Amino acid sequence: MRFGILGETRAWHDDGEVPLGGPARRALLALLLVRPGEVVPTDRLADEIDPTKALSAHSLQSQVSRLRTALGAAAAIERAGAGYRIVIDPDDVDASRFERLAGEGRAALADGDAGRAVVLLHEALELWRGPVLADLPESETAQAVAVRLEERRLGALEDRIEAELRLGEHRAVVPELRELVGRHPLRERLAGLLMRALFAEGGQAEALVVFEETRRHLADELGADPSAELTALHRELLSTDPTASPAAPPAQLTNFVGRADEVTEVAAALRVARLVTLLGPGGVGKTRLSVEVAGAADVAGQVCFVELAPLRDGAGLPHALLGALGLRENGLQMGGGATAPVDRLIAALSDQVLLLVLDNCEHLVDEVAGLAARLLAACPRLRVLATSREPLGIIGEHLYPVRPLDEDAAVRLFTERAGAVRRGFTADPEVVRRICAALDDLPLAIELAAARSRTLDIDDLAGRLDDLLAVGARGNRTADERHRTLRSVVAWSWDLLSEPEQRAARRFTVFAGGATARSAVRVCGTDGETLEALADKSLLEVAGGRYRMLETIRAYGAERLDAAGERESVRRAHAQRLLELVRTADPHLRRAEQLEWLAVVAAEHEDLLAALRWAVEEPAVQTAFELLAAAFNYLWIRGASASVAPLAIALLASVGEAVPDGLGEEYATCVLLAGAASATDGAGERMWQRHRATAGKALAAAWPGDRSGRYPVVVLLWMMRNAGGPSPQDAFALVSSQRDCPEPWTRAAAHYVSGFGHLGRRDPAAAEVAFGQALEGFRSLGDRWGMALALDTLAGVAGARGDRTRAVGLTDEALVLTERLDAPEDSADLLVNRGDHLAGDDAAGARTAYANAAALARRAGSSTYLAAALRGLGDIALEEGDLAEAERLYSEALERIDPHWIKSLGPRVRTLIGLGRVAAARSHHAKAREHYRQAAEVADTAGARAPEVLRMLGLSEKTVGCVLEAVAADR
Repeated sequence: MRFGILGETRAWHDDGEVPLGGPARRALLALLLVRPGEVVPTDRLADEIDPTKALSAHSLQSQVSRLRTALGAAAAIERAGAGYRIVIDPDDVDASRFERLAGEGRAALADGDAGRAVVLLHEALELWRGPVLADLPESETAQAVAVRLEERRLGALEDRIEAELRLGEHRAVVPELRELVGRHPLRERLAGLLMRALFAEGGQAEALVVFEETRRHLADELGADPSAELTALHRELLSTDPTASPAAPPAQLTNFVGRADEVTEVAAALRVARLVTLLGPGGVGKTRLSVEVAGAADVAGQVCFVELAPLRDGAGLPHALLGALGLRENGLQMGGGATAPVDRLIAALSDQVLLLVLDNCEHLVDEVAGLAARLLAACPRLRVLATSREPLGIIGEHLYPVRPLDEDAAVRLFTERAGAVRRGFTADPEVVRRICAALDDLPLAIELAAARSRTLDIDDLAGRLDDLLAVGARGNRTADERHRTLRSVVAWSWDLLSEPEQRAARRFTVFAGGATARSAVRVCGTDGETLEALADKSLLEVAGGRYRMLETIRAYGAERLDAAGERESVRRAHAQRLLELVRTADPHLRRAEQLEWLAVVAAEHEDLLAALRWAVEEPAVQTAFELLAAAFNYLWIRGASASVAPLAIALLASVGEAVPDGLGEEYATCVLLAGAASATDGAGERMWQRHRATAGKALAAAWPGDRSGRYPVVVLLWMMRNAGGPSPQDAFALVSSQRDCPEPWTRAAAHYVSGFGHLGRRDPAAAEVAFGQALEGFRSLGDRWGMALALDTLAGVAGARGDRTRAVGLTDEALVLTERLDAPEDSADLLVNRGDHLAGDDAAGARTAYANAAALARRAGSSTYLAAALRGLGDIALEEGDLAEAERLYSEALERIDPHWIKSLGPRVRTLIGLGRVAAARSHHAKAREHYRQAAEVADTAGARAPEVLRMLGLSEKTVGCVLEAVAADR
């Protein structure tokens, strides 16, 4: 018989549950089961079963007798001295069994056997059915036992979760940990487990917020500090770089055959040469060899794999590298000239140990050579592995010719691939060898031919190839001859397709980055069965739910598309499919499902660029404008707006200054995107200046205040872009007038913008209300970007009035959101703000925040935010009396700050004041006054506002006085 007290008291035979009777009988059994085999005095039994003292000795004996009858012979209840005991195996009681299993699970965890620990602990925890000893709510014994067992249960939960974390189940345990931490906010081990789980999923900022909340609970409720263990974990997370990982080499679906020695040789070459180029004709296996080299155990550092085949010109090359490295082209806040992509790359890679694999360089060989040379010169720990049909031709290049497979490897490859499509495949090795020799032992040609063995007899296949290639015995062949062989095999494979298969295959060539089955069916006018047939015949590859076409086959298919006269119609269908996708995604990108839809559109990024390029070059003006506008929110949040700036510039150049009918918002979006070009691109700034006024009028007409336009994000970013211009009032008025707009995201944005108006009128209380309304609006929609903007401004208001604790808490909330959006520039900005809030009370915490901000900014290639972090570190050095280090940091910061961006105003002012303080400490008073005067000039951006600006930056009255004295002396 089994017994249960982890919930209501129960007993079970093998054939079902035993009826125990009323509450008194269940309570009696529960008290006896707390410690099986131990005697429980009769007076305690009577008192705890009935605290009113109404249970007499006779009544107790009667309850015992009835309980004996109910349990039968399976459990003996004995009279022993002045009490009773139940004689059973303790493991028959769920509480005893729970404690045994939990102890064994903890021991397995301590021994490093996380798998066994999970099994044992799951079994232990599944015994719980509810509150312990639920039939004894007022019993002191029951309460003491319940406290002990509940503590053991929590410990077992923690042990189980820790075991699951060791097994890599980070994402699965986060929801449970959040709920547990909410119920037990003072339990530090739970907080630590949640911090580790969040960090493992890339949530460093969120993990730090958990620490801060736990620290605050401990201080408020216990007057205690976090334990040494939790504090050490906090330091560990602070010291770890949370930046995004570079793109890994593509996953391979088949075995790697016959090139083990080449992998070793190329890896060895990379240890002595910083640029190795794998040379060879199409289909010889350069890409596959590069993937295997990248995965070799002895290749130092991280690997970033960049597929260049989708690029049609060199202009997109730096953008492709930024995307593959996980780097953004812009932050979440509009303004100032964007950093040139190459400069971002250099800043991000300058101190990284990285192998950069550039695949399929031949059509961009000049541009790849120039960029590779520049990166290698500026980034001493970088190595490049390129694949190309011709050398890059730069100093230091080590060429490694990739040759066809040797005879044995070629036979093995054919046999393996044929066996994959035809069960039980066997063939005369001499026939297979003759086939491979006819195919010049080229891996791609062998795979195409092997795929045909599903429907062709091996001898028939060999005969057809002999006829096709007109081969007998072959000796060494030149690269050009091997290329002709491969082309012939591709053409032969193509000709064996049915007409619907040929039509689908040639139309598929418009996809630059592959396609889902749904997109391929729509654009190619085909069906899923045809796509699967093409994959079976090795004309398409399928992985991760997406179909792709090898570049060699794609090039041939594109020729067939032209020959069929279908290029324009299929390109148009492709663009319409992408337009449909981004239009569908746009509203979701302003709501709680934002992250999921970002991933959906990001998977189509290369095709979005290809569709835009076609629409601009065609030109299909309406489609081009609509694509840019519908994709704008995605491009901005993902940090990829600069990649389409050249297309926006070209589109504006083609239409002139007239706004296309019915496309006012789209036109304004195009102007914004053109202005997002890098600071070194004068064309973008010229287009911005030329079209800004017209675009502003078009946008105002589309958003009159009583009705909504189509693209709310454009309105907010229009204001941000104009904030630092000569006349920002119109843009400010346009957005703030939308407070009663029927579109909820726009209303929230209008409150956000209105808050700055209140700050300008020196009414921080009203500003805080407006920012709070914005936060609630964005929060109700689930938009992380909007919430981060509002939280940051609310933190600034709180910090300005001296509430540093609230300012840090709000900043940490914003950090969680920018981290979720993978926006390291904005996270760096927030970390600098965090350091500023902490600096007065916690110099060590401020230093950590500034150092992390600097690391993030460097990895993101952001000079402006790196400057802000260096300024903060300069402040710390100055407070510690290290004048030389402070001056060095301030000087480096001043060199990096963008002087034209409004977000740079604060860092510039504070850096100049820091240099002034260093000079004053050295008694260089004239130099100090000069720096103070420069700071006042920067602060005095709109009339006599310098004092207000200085105080809004959180500077002390003493510092403000020094600056104003310097200005007065100068006058």
